[in-house]
Amino acid sequence: MSLDVRLSHPPARVFPYLADPARWPEFAPAVEFRQRIGEGLPEIGSRWWAVDRILGPFKVRFADVLEVIEPEHRVVWHSTSPWNSRVEYVCVAEGEGTRVLADYAGDVAGWLRLVALLPTFVLRRILLRDFRGLTRVLEAEDRTTAASSAEISSAGLRPA
Repeated sequence: MSLDVRLSHPPARVFPYLADPARWPEFAPAVEFRQRIGEGLPEIGSRWWAVDRILGPFKVRFADVLEVIEPEHRVVWHSTSPWNSRVEYVCVAEGEGTRVLADYAGDVAGWLRLVALLPTFVLRRILLRDFRGLTRVLEAEDRTTAASSAEISSAGLRPA
């Protein structure tokens, strides 16, 4: 399944969220937990322990593995069993915003095969929730930045 999503924020703001699983719980409703396995800067092959909530209270435990990263442009993740999936995000600057091309593929195992039986339009709606959540997070950051700038201006100070 592929999605073509337009966000009103530039790739420099969007990409860091897609490239850092530790930030996914901030905007992706199904993501309950991500924790890096190991230390140092993330690189190809870096792994994160993962827990997702599926179909209500059911939890799925697996690992996410970084397969490809091209900063501010492209990131590819592999999720281990039971997801057995691959997701690729490509961020393209479009005016002042970002066009995100998201490609989801895989062969889920076990009881998760029930998710694969959902109609395409339902899966699409579920996946689009992540981008609506990301938009909310980015807009909240904008409001916080605007409020901080207003406080600095009202105090007669100049931003650094």
